[in-house]
Amino acid sequence: MASNQLPSTQNNSDEIDLGQLFQLFRRGYNAIFRWILRVFLYLKKNMLLLIGLVVVGLAIGYGLNQIISKKYKTEVIVKPQIESKNYLYDVVNEIQSNIKSKDTLYFKSIGVENIDFNGLNIDISRVAEVGNSESDIKYLELLQSFENTDAIADIVRAELLNKSSFNHRITFYYKDPTVGKIFAKKVLSYINTNTYFNGLLEVYRSNANMRIEEDQKLLIQVDQIITNYTTGLASKGSTFSNERIVLDNQEQVNIADIFEYKTGLIRDIEAKKLELEERTVPVSIINLGQPQVEHKSFFGKSIVLIPVIFVMVFFMLSALIYLNKKSKLIH
Repeated sequence: MASNQLPSTQNNSDEIDLGQLFQLFRRGYNAIFRWILRVFLYLKKNMLLLIGLVVVGLAIGYGLNQIISKKYKTEVIVKPQIESKNYLYDVVNEIQSNIKSKDTLYFKSIGVENIDFNGLNIDISRVAEVGNSESDIKYLELLQSFENTDAIADIVRAELLNKSSFNHRITFYYKDPTVGKIFAKKVLSYINTNTYFNGLLEVYRSNANMRIEEDQKLLIQVDQIITNYTTGLASKGSTFSNERIVLDNQEQVNIADIFEYKTGLIRDIEAKKLELEERTVPVSIINLGQPQVEHKSFFGKSIVLIPVIFVMVFFMLSALIYLNKKSKLIH
């Protein structure tokens, strides 16, 4: 008899537990609903006050934006020559240090008169270059074809120099756009007055000119050899493929080597002309930007920040008043 009553008792306890669980859910839902309702009523009660704070904050922010002068900047992309990167960073830090100390004598010595230090600043950073892994792999595969040639050393040297000499961005910050770009130009001129690097550049340029002259003389001789050889073939009515020519010293030279030597001379002349074009100053100016307004983040603007501060202060004061009332009830 007792065994027949046991399942019924267990079912009743399960129904009681489920009922209590649903009651807990209902109470939680009602509590959340009441909290949302209280927040809605609170906002509804203080809606006019909140709107007034936002409007006053926007008006004050707009007024401050009109009063406070804008800040401008000029970005300059430069490329150090002949390993002058460390010098570039040192001289920029030197100029920035003199800006902070407001050393007018220093800036007069570099040709900057009547300087306004208000909002003036200078910064330098490396220009990040986007790499393409797929193209890099193809380039390495292409280099393998030059593995056993004399050109590989020059190619590797050029690539190492290219990878180690990044472009850099010098940013000038100022408040007067009429004198900001002039200040930037004078600073760049001062950077390129280094006597040590200018002396090295003269030596580089002199060597490059001598190299071009010697290559051009050799190129004339090679052209004369090729002309004489082709004239001789024309008179004989034969073709040239793997034939050899005999020079004055009775040394036999493959005609294909002569053409390859001529191509190498032409490439060397082109490289030296490019070097003469690039290496004119210690720090080459790639791009001198125009003055532009420095844009700040959205929440950094006073027209938005001040209304947000007003509303936050209002909620904090309301929370303190509420806590003060509850603390009185405890006593």
